[in-house]
Amino acid sequence: MTAPAKLVTLSRHIHEEQRLHPEATGEFTRLLDDFLIAIKLIRREVSRAGLIDILGFTGGVNVHGEEVKKLDAFAQDRIFKAMDHGGHLCCMASEEVEELIRIPDPYKRGKYVLMFDPLDGSSNIDANVTIGTIFSIQRRVSGPPGSDGTLADCLQKGRNQVCAGYVVYGPSTMLVYTAGHGVHGFTLDPSVGEFILSHENIRIPARSKNYSINEGNTSAWDEATRRYIDHLKQKDPATNRPYGARYIGSLVADFHRNLLYGGVFLYPADMTDPAKPKPKLRLLYEANPLALVAEQAGGLASTGRERILDIQPTALHQKVPLVLGSRQDVEAYEAFVLGRR
Repeated sequence: MTAPAKLVTLSRHIHEEQRLHPEATGEFTRLLDDFLIAIKLIRREVSRAGLIDILGFTGGVNVHGEEVKKLDAFAQDRIFKAMDHGGHLCCMASEEVEELIRIPDPYKRGKYVLMFDPLDGSSNIDANVTIGTIFSIQRRVSGPPGSDGTLADCLQKGRNQVCAGYVVYGPSTMLVYTAGHGVHGFTLDPSVGEFILSHENIRIPARSKNYSINEGNTSAWDEATRRYIDHLKQKDPATNRPYGARYIGSLVADFHRNLLYGGVFLYPADMTDPAKPKPKLRLLYEANPLALVAEQAGGLASTGRERILDIQPTALHQKVPLVLGSRQDVEAYEAFVLGRR
């Protein structure tokens, strides 16, 4: 096995990124260091979930009416406790919590906002399928400095994110993130407890050969989505093959595979009642952070009609249709939705 050309830990990489900003104080770097502690704790529990009493449900229901898994609750608790006292955040928001999460007294309030999905794909936990954590960081827009964060700090357009990424808990644990200068992946070496740079400057292929969508929802799709998927199932003149279907049912896992190999992920709104479309995925905790990663890697993220990163959020748990991945594939879907094909 050939040794890597250079050995770069995630902490070192963050410090090097900080040098690109002469005005940086190091606060953002320390924020991410705190976040990594929570991720390592979550990874530890995920890796032995079948051996300890952490599978199954808590008996509670979250803001979306979904039963809360024990591991969901553990991940939520660890991220909150790792981030509430560092002095870097003015508030937090989580997919699992209905209201804005305030920094408890007597801890200092900082200049950043953290939004996160503590454990994406949790319905797959008991089946030992790959799951993940998704996160987004923004600068506060309310003031004065040192005061509590407000809803306005969270309800910013996705293009305002200063950092976004996700963690994959699979055969190995991998963290992928962008701070606006490309997308980089780090794999956890459990023997030393460090995330090591394994995928530098990830670029998603402009066009792919695979699509990811839950075809069990076909009857609820709009006509444009049906026509687009039918189009993908026809032989591609360039390859003489149709697109392949690759769907895991865990957003992080599906997106991660597509990011590395090329692909388009689609979760259109449920159009069973056309007068009341029902999108599924959360703008702040899923769509925005993954959209930033996709675009920084050369891909695209859209609702089919507008760029995800340009949407003005109106609520903490706002949901949107989501199509993201290889740029040309997303643009082709938009052409179907907008009637150009």
